Amino acid sequence: MSTENEGTAVPPAPSAPPVPVDTPAASPRQPAPAPAHAPEADAPTTPMPVTPPGAPGAPEQPPHAPGAPVYASATPQGGSPNTAPEGGWPPPPPTHAYPDQGTGGAGDGSGWGTSYAQPAPKPGGRRGGLLAAVLVAALVAGGLGGGLGYTLARNDDTSSTTVSAPDSGGDFKRDAGTVAAVTAKALPSTVTIEAESSSGEGGTGTGFVFDTEGHIVTNNHVVADAVDGGQLTATFPDGKKYDAEVVGNAQGYDVAVIKLKNAPSGLKPLTLGDSDKVAVGDATIAIGAPFGLSDTVTTGIISAKNRPVASSDGTGSQASYMSALQTDASINPGNSGGPLLDAKGNVIGINSAIQSSSNGGFGTGQSGSIGLGFAIPINQAKYVAQELIKNGKPVYAKIGASVSLEDTSDGAKITDTGAGGTDPVEAGGPADKAGLKPGDVITKLDDTVIDSGPTLIGEIWTHKPGDKVMITYERDGKTNTVEVTLGSRVGDS
Repeated sequence: MSTENEGTAVPPAPSAPPVPVDTPAASPRQPAPAPAHAPEADAPTTPMPVTPPGAPGAPEQPPHAPGAPVYASATPQGGSPNTAPEGGWPPPPPTHAYPDQGTGGAGDGSGWGTSYAQPAPKPGGRRGGLLAAVLVAALVAGGLGGGLGYTLARNDDTSSTTVSAPDSGGDFKRDAGTVAAVTAKALPSTVTIEAESSSGEGGTGTGFVFDTEGHIVTNNHVVADAVDGGQLTATFPDGKKYDAEVVGNAQGYDVAVIKLKNAPSGLKPLTLGDSDKVAVGDATIAIGAPFGLSDTVTTGIISAKNRPVASSDGTGSQASYMSALQTDASINPGNSGGPLLDAKGNVIGINSAIQSSSNGGFGTGQSGSIGLGFAIPINQAKYVAQELIKNGKPVYAKIGASVSLEDTSDGAKITDTGAGGTDPVEAGGPADKAGLKPGDVITKLDDTVIDSGPTLIGEIWTHKPGDKVMITYERDGKTNTVEVTLGSRVGDS
């Protein structure tokens, strides 16, 4: 084809989902009767802006406010030729933005990964105020209705006859395999994460219990604000809140592990499934805190596998690449880092990114779900989490060659020059030992079709250093296949 950071999606390869068309304009409304009293000057009645955020002439978005859900939208790959040095970090992403497709990039265009970054508009403006007003109005209406009914009942002096409904016939018991039963078991092992930087910026996301020692797995973009001297908290569904610290984070994988301070006893880690055995059509359950609404559960199916996705948190930081599980379970800003479960309650992925239209959601300007969510396969995330807990740093598999990230569907081409003028094929590296050369176009890795550089990177990162893979490539019009033993790189820089 990025991160509810929730990440951002890549390369419009044949495998990429179609970009949604713009939402049709709404029919004109009939004028409403004038209110008895004029609204206050600062009332949240300003019409929705016609110009979408990020378009030419649109107002600048405010900095990320504390408590705002963090996420990243999936963004199609494209752009001018760039290279991704497999032997180093970070590989530069495509720089072509797609402002008219509703998934546009953010940042100043100067940093690696900024073309995928979609800044998450923060609450506090008039549209955010409108959302708050609607929610508060609903609550107040419920309270007034209950109180009014009670008053009328007390003041009614007329005689009446009360008719009682019969009992339902017994206690209701749900089967073990129902969504409600699976959710009841999984929810107590999930947390809502609040991350705040030393400057006061931050947001919310989700995580889940990884072990009994208090380690919580989430997305890197969820905790990125708190990595260097910020504050981090995790709140369980029962309301108990714990301070936490970052144990390790992997920008390329978009995975992070935090640890609860003074972790309680009796923590129950969620059972990890096998994402390699997941099939298209399997049922899914997503748990998270969309738009800050903690402990929200949505359902869907696996709608695709091995979807190449590039994600970014919208801050201009390095992007990540994944070969994602695609689901139509509703995933929104705040779901990032939460578990994607199968029908039995096993974790099969970490919810990370969405493909969204240009229309903001819930009056906040943030993009919402259109049924295209992406999760990091749990087999990959488990390996990354274990490395972070053990060493504090991620370990990446590599082939030791720079590949082009330009918009293409023909394969991943090894460039003539590496990043910063380095050799495109690392001397003595895996690609060099296998005989790969500049100009070779890699079209398959094992049985997976490679249509672009980002797709190749995402597929390589599903493997571990030392794994042997079969690479199919084209040179001078001929197709060749060679075995490559993947090398390793420690850390994000």
